[in-house]
Amino acid sequence: MIETILIDGLAVYALAGVVTAVLFVAFGISRVLDPGTTVTAGARILLFPGAAALWPFVLVRWLTARGLR
Repeated sequence: MIETILIDGLAVYALAGVVTAVLFVAFGISRVLDPGTTVTAGARILLFPGAAALWPFVLVRWLTARGLR
């Protein structure tokens, strides 16, 4: 019972992380960085795993970057 809850919770966390990371890498990086800063495809690929693992921090930073929160 407890194992099922933990595994389901981990799956939900991972799914939320992947969704957040995809959206952040595609759209959010430009909002967090200074205007005019370019991000290469290689940098986006390298940022993806970290954004997926640390998605709550990425989401807060993304939302507060330009006063959206």
